[in-house]
Amino acid sequence: MSIVIRAGVATDATALAELAAQTFRETFAADNRPEDIALHTAHAYGTSQQERELVDPDISTLLVEIDGQLAGYAQLRSSVPPAFVIGEKPIELWRFYIAQPWQGRGVAQVLLRKVESEAYRRGGRTLWLGVWERNERAKTFYHKSGFVDKGSHIFMVGTDAQTDRILVRPLPTVISNGTA
Repeated sequence: MSIVIRAGVATDATALAELAAQTFRETFAADNRPEDIALHTAHAYGTSQQERELVDPDISTLLVEIDGQLAGYAQLRSSVPPAFVIGEKPIELWRFYIAQPWQGRGVAQVLLRKVESEAYRRGGRTLWLGVWERNERAKTFYHKSGFVDKGSHIFMVGTDAQTDRILVRPLPTVISNGTA
């Protein structure tokens, strides 16, 4: 398996929009109303929205390609963290998804190391994220990766207000070649 992680560019917008909507549905459709999933994916993952995000200097998009196929992505963004996120120079891990066929194969760990490198390059020293309180698989992954639960906020999926747990951890102090 050949894994390549690269920065997304504007011409990736259509492929990223398709992957983002697909992975969101794979992760959350079974536990949400179809109309809320449809509303959220239409708003958050359309091609024009992805193109805007790919060229936004406050967002870094990393794409995972396995054997030439788009298999996952992560996005970091500069944003104001919740007040309870303490730590030096926080940066948000806004989105982090691996397509189902590639889950459980070590791809997420490789992507997280690249996220750390990119966050550090952007000046971040603390990484924070929101994860749905009912997404046990993701919470387990993040806890194993050193994240600590610091609080919660509301995340809208369509018309449904859901609770995200806010997880935080410092970035490694030594980052080289995209790995910690």
